[in-house]
Amino acid sequence: MDRRRMTAIGVLVAAAGLTAAVTLPSFAGEEPRRAAPAADGVAPEVLDALGRDLSLTRDQAVRRLKTERRAAGTVTRLRTELGAGYGGSWLGDDGATLNVAVTDAAGAARVEAAGAVPKRVQRGVAELDAVKTRLDAAGADASPDIAGWYVDVASNSVVVVARPGAEAAGRRFAAAGGTAGPVRVRTADEAPRPLFDVRGGDAFLINDAGRCSVGFSVVGGFVTAGHCGRPGDRTTGSNRVAQGTFAASSFPGDDWAVVETNGDWTPQGVVNDFNGGTVPVNGSTEAPVGASICRSGSTTGTRCGVVQAKNATVNYPEGTVTGLTRTDVCAEPGDSGGAWLSGDQAQGVTSGGSGDCTRGGVTFFQPVNEILQRNNLTLVTAGGQPAPAEPPAGGDQTAPPASTPPAPPAAGTECTGQVSRTGRIAAGRAQVQPDGRFFRVAGGAQQACVVAPDGVRVGLELQRFTGGTFRTVARADNADGMATLTADTPAGAYRYRIVGLAGAGEYTVAFSAR
Repeated sequence: MDRRRMTAIGVLVAAAGLTAAVTLPSFAGEEPRRAAPAADGVAPEVLDALGRDLSLTRDQAVRRLKTERRAAGTVTRLRTELGAGYGGSWLGDDGATLNVAVTDAAGAARVEAAGAVPKRVQRGVAELDAVKTRLDAAGADASPDIAGWYVDVASNSVVVVARPGAEAAGRRFAAAGGTAGPVRVRTADEAPRPLFDVRGGDAFLINDAGRCSVGFSVVGGFVTAGHCGRPGDRTTGSNRVAQGTFAASSFPGDDWAVVETNGDWTPQGVVNDFNGGTVPVNGSTEAPVGASICRSGSTTGTRCGVVQAKNATVNYPEGTVTGLTRTDVCAEPGDSGGAWLSGDQAQGVTSGGSGDCTRGGVTFFQPVNEILQRNNLTLVTAGGQPAPAEPPAGGDQTAPPASTPPAPPAAGTECTGQVSRTGRIAAGRAQVQPDGRFFRVAGGAQQACVVAPDGVRVGLELQRFTGGTFRTVARADNADGMATLTADTPAGAYRYRIVGLAGAGEYTVAFSAR
């Protein structure tokens, strides 16, 4: 999917059954703190942060969050109904008035019928996205005096942000992209940069050097910012306990990364409130422009503000990143990768920004739904379980059900099954199959086998996702070159873990997946 088109000016709402979670893993041996009771469905820590940063009473914060949730649902329906005539949506300064841009009178009538305020505009989101796409293509030649560019729904234009005195450079950049018509240049003293390498509270270290903040818990690990590390980089918690390895990373262009954690760390479906407790997260419905939003990071704790724009491009010194969401929330180095929340809904991970939490600033985040979809990840819910709905396309690695489960092979015979994978293992190492992910079964008998050459001993573990992590429910070691495993299991999410016991070499694992 094209993220530059996906997030432009509307909201992306997950299916009703999907749930999500934001977390900082608890340290090995430490009992995770439980979230404080929610008030009117919203954690009190979120209400306190909104009161501090948006000058709202607790009742006002609760009403605003309820209004924003209703607005998200309304925009989802209208965007579908309006089609090409949809020009974007945003909440007014009061946080209660939903404005919807339309290109024709018929669309305005639909908006009024839905209880929102129609705004007639010249361009729909498709045209604005096309304009920004042309700017993205010209971004490699952008002057360092250009901080970035984004789609601005309220003005029905694309905004190029130039530093004071560089307005001419901004106009030249807009012209170079052939987009002078709907593009306007504004000046701001912004110098976005990735935020890392500062000591703080809940955090993780990269190669025992740089520091970032954990974002969202996923099955087997967590997501964070791409500029925090590269595949193969190792992470430790702030307690210096080995934590995991970067499995995937993208920066610049995007700003996301995936860290696979080891068995000493348990992903929890909560976010640290930096006030002695945790906040549960119960979904990943994307908030509209104008909605309140809060960020949690290991340097400055929890900070709140509003969503200013989506589909923003930021021109970092390291390169251009597109598809970010722009906010007026402050952040500082070390907050990178941390969690963004709208009420109890997960939104994204901190990318970078300009300013600080003393004088204020602008901060951008990478939307979380894109990270999950691009990497076929499953989030952990506040209850410690994976999302009950189907994961993003391609998330599960499953095979078509067979009419009957295959019989386990006898020792010394070929290892076959519905799903087969090969890999290379060495003593002291472990791999997860299929392909580092998981599969779902409806319950019943599961059968598997693994074969390895002479001199190579491996263990085969069947693991079920329960209590917020994968736990081993059956195990077998290879003898005479083969290990076979049979287990009667309930419905759920499972994976196989191949553990190197002695020697090194290639192996083949095959299993049923019904």
